[in-house]
Amino acid sequence: MRSGRRLAIDVGKARIGIAISDFHGILASPVSTLDRNQFDANPSTLVSAIEDFESLLEIYVGLPLNMQGAITASTEDAVAVARAIGELTSLAVLLVDERLTTSISNAQLKEVGKAQKQARGSIDQMAAVAILEYALQVERNSGLTPGVLVNDWSENNE
Repeated sequence: MRSGRRLAIDVGKARIGIAISDFHGILASPVSTLDRNQFDANPSTLVSAIEDFESLLEIYVGLPLNMQGAITASTEDAVAVARAIGELTSLAVLLVDERLTTSISNAQLKEVGKAQKQARGSIDQMAAVAILEYALQVERNSGLTPGVLVNDWSENNE
């Protein structure tokens, strides 16, 4: 397992959830939720929301495919956000399959007694945590960098 903090992003139509790992890639923690309109108007708001942004190892953006693995409008939206993030930094931006992460996050919040309405901002952060935990698990189990670089995805899926 490589050392270094990683960032994960869950892209939604209204909000963007953000999570970060510790240096050793053991723990994924929620960071914040950005308003999507604010991000669209100024993508650098993401950078300012993360302390020591440039010290990150890489960034994972959730890739929302449908249950059959096909591309949807949400997939294209997440790829566009990943590209915008890639233009802000020299860090690797990787797309990671995020199927079911929002459902898992909703179930976890329900278990701790939070209603969906109460937890709107938390759901996005928890989905980002789920994306990050999945990516870290892939790397721990396989020794490979999880996901696919956004530029490689774009070349192979356009």
